[in-house]
Amino acid sequence: MISLGGFTGSGYDKGRGFAWQLAWVIASSLIVERMWSPSTLRVTVLRFFGASIGHGVLIRRHVKVHWPWKLTIGDNVWIGVDAWLLNLEPISLGSDVCISQSALLCTGSHRFDSATFEFDNAPIDVRDGVWIAARATVLRGVTIGSGAVIGATALVTQSVPQGARVLAPRATVRAAGERAS
Repeated sequence: MISLGGFTGSGYDKGRGFAWQLAWVIASSLIVERMWSPSTLRVTVLRFFGASIGHGVLIRRHVKVHWPWKLTIGDNVWIGVDAWLLNLEPISLGSDVCISQSALLCTGSHRFDSATFEFDNAPIDVRDGVWIAARATVLRGVTIGSGAVIGATALVTQSVPQGARVLAPRATVRAAGERAS
């Protein structure tokens, strides 16, 4: 049985003090996540708050980054509308990576065997030339090898080899009145 009242967050380091975190939350909500701000301004603000970002990076509107100081992005990376980089721990994106619309990269989790539901976080490493398609989810502790493709709505819970394809399960389509076997 879980007792959330006893949660301590022990071992988790946010990486910056409260004032810097608050400044980031304000800047993110006013600039990075807004529809009207250009990609170059989003990149500039992320760099100001500690993100390491290469050249030719395109960040669309409504992208959420939890802690920019725990984010590394290579060259020529595209991050689509509504993508969420929930980086309680570091997220590293190589060069020529495409993170499509509404994809989620989540470095955070909790220990299900902990009575107080303590953190069980781990970084995510996305190598060069990877495409993470729309609404795909990549969970903590995963490395995605160069040239891999994560298909739309796929759930990635373990590391993916170079050049691999991970696809979401397909729904079975039946004709009207046809019964499942």
